[in-house]
Amino acid sequence: MGTLVAARTKRILILTSMLVLVLQCSLTGVARAADTTQNPQAGSVGLEGSISTAPPTRAATITTPANGTVFTSTPITVAGLCTTGNLIKVFDNNVFVGSTLCVGGSYSLKIDLFSGGNQLVVRVYDALDQAGPDSNTVNVTFNDAQYAQFGSRVTVTSIFARRGAYPGDSLVWPLILNGGSGPYAISVDWGDGSSPVLQSQSVAGSFDVKHSYTNAGVYTVTVRATDKNGVAAFLQLVAVANGATQAATAAASKDGNGSAAEQAPAIWWPTLLTVPLLLLAFWVGRRHELYVLRKTLEAARRQ
Repeated sequence: MGTLVAARTKRILILTSMLVLVLQCSLTGVARAADTTQNPQAGSVGLEGSISTAPPTRAATITTPANGTVFTSTPITVAGLCTTGNLIKVFDNNVFVGSTLCVGGSYSLKIDLFSGGNQLVVRVYDALDQAGPDSNTVNVTFNDAQYAQFGSRVTVTSIFARRGAYPGDSLVWPLILNGGSGPYAISVDWGDGSSPVLQSQSVAGSFDVKHSYTNAGVYTVTVRATDKNGVAAFLQLVAVANGATQAATAAASKDGNGSAAEQAPAIWWPTLLTVPLLLLAFWVGRRHELYVLRKTLEAARRQ
């Protein structure tokens, strides 16, 4: 009978070990699914690098406006052909006056003009901010009746054509006001559906505007500055909220790469897979127990 007890003990140990293994797998899956720790954490060290590539070799073109066009109001539309993915910067008399992204092989944006002659050139930049060749040059004229009436015309520009921040963080954008007469009213539409931000500047010069995006994406920022005489300046820029966009996140979820909450039910599959193994182990253990019992009885009869 000692052999029978040993067999039963062995079977119980086997079943217990398998149950413990299943519980460990399940608890590990739950812990991983519930882990929402944000990285990097305090005390960690982050490394960042970039792979050098050649700058763009293909220039953009200006197809609108036509060379020699005369305008009496602003802003005007500048459009043309380009290489998809490049950043488009428009320069007027070698002063940066607006930016946008090349999408589908073309671009279009609105810019302000200087009073009198304007020499327009478009330059393309890659993700590393490497400049490509200049576009064709287009000369246009702006006959500004307000300029003759009030003298110096207000302009707004920036040293940054594109700025980025993570959703929830503050994106700070330095701007520069020139000309006109203060005080100035500044309106900034951040392109995310929120109400335009309004602020006042008493004098010309450098100042910052700030905004926090809720969702990742690329946004068109529109800045409008108006001086006390009602003369307005216009500037279009590109803002980037870093991270996966909502569309990309939704697609990833459909591909099985969604959030931990969406994937939580998947962690129970090891348990379901192990149930048949437990039943098989119980059956094998039972057969082994009967075999040992039969051998024990046969040995007892022979004695």
